[in-house]
Amino acid sequence: MIQPVEDVRCVTAAMIALTAERKPGSAAAAPPAPHRHSHGVQPVSAHRPPQSPASPMSKQSEIPGIAAVIAVASGKGGVGKSTTALNLALGLRDLGLRVGLLDADIYGPSVPRLTGIHEKPQLDDNRKMIPIQRFGLAIMSIGFLVEEETAMIWRGPMVMSAITQMLRDVAWGTLDILVVDMPPGTGDAQLTLAQNVPLRGAVIISTPQDLSLIDARRGLAMFKKVNVPVLGIVENMSYFQCPECGTRSDIFGHGGARLEAERLGVPFLGEIPLHMSIRATSDSGTPVVDSEPDGPHAAIYRAIGVKVRDQLQGVIAAA
Repeated sequence: MIQPVEDVRCVTAAMIALTAERKPGSAAAAPPAPHRHSHGVQPVSAHRPPQSPASPMSKQSEIPGIAAVIAVASGKGGVGKSTTALNLALGLRDLGLRVGLLDADIYGPSVPRLTGIHEKPQLDDNRKMIPIQRFGLAIMSIGFLVEEETAMIWRGPMVMSAITQMLRDVAWGTLDILVVDMPPGTGDAQLTLAQNVPLRGAVIISTPQDLSLIDARRGLAMFKKVNVPVLGIVENMSYFQCPECGTRSDIFGHGGARLEAERLGVPFLGEIPLHMSIRATSDSGTPVVDSEPDGPHAAIYRAIGVKVRDQLQGVIAAA
């Protein structure tokens, strides 16, 4: 008889990791020899022409109840991707849409701090995790399941498994848009998401400086390779306006993301300033779109949300 782990005495926590690794030097199992019928005649299947390998994208399937899944991504860290993803989700909420937010940044989940959520998700009757409801959003993060200072030293297969679980084993309910905050870069997490669900688009976050734009190009190229539409580029930390004297300073340069969007033929979604209000509300777990809904920064995020919504209008309406 199988006993649930939670019923085992003295067990307070358990982590299960499934990988596809083999011991060094071990060979893969050989395919079984074809079965032969009497008189030496092979079955019909043995005479079929060789089949081309299935496309990795053939494994895609919709998440029931979700009209559109979009990724918020960047080629490098430190450009404000998670802050933008959360405030974009809130901007879409303000447009009357039902929105969820998935923090898929396995190695550095920021959403628990950005939202002030410290509780762990519960399970429903089907053993699916129930997303945390906050600010009118359905929110899920790997950070809800581990301590904030835990180092996620995970190999690729574990990352892929975790992302798949947070997509499929969460009771998302009915959503118009699920915003996925991706980890920086172009690795296993991005490929897993693209192969798992039909992404309706990606939003690329960059700062104006050349170093960030180089990495943004890589992210954009990656999504194009896996046939994911790029909804546009956002220039974050676009400029700094002194709260004392009003002087504007282009700390990281200015306009680089707009020019890059024009060069690559993708929409430019907007400029977000480097401002203490955005930083302070993010650190305190009260995102600026929700805590200062009538302020200028909330208006910027909502304007970006309008451009994203308009590109997804057909998908949402069809669903």
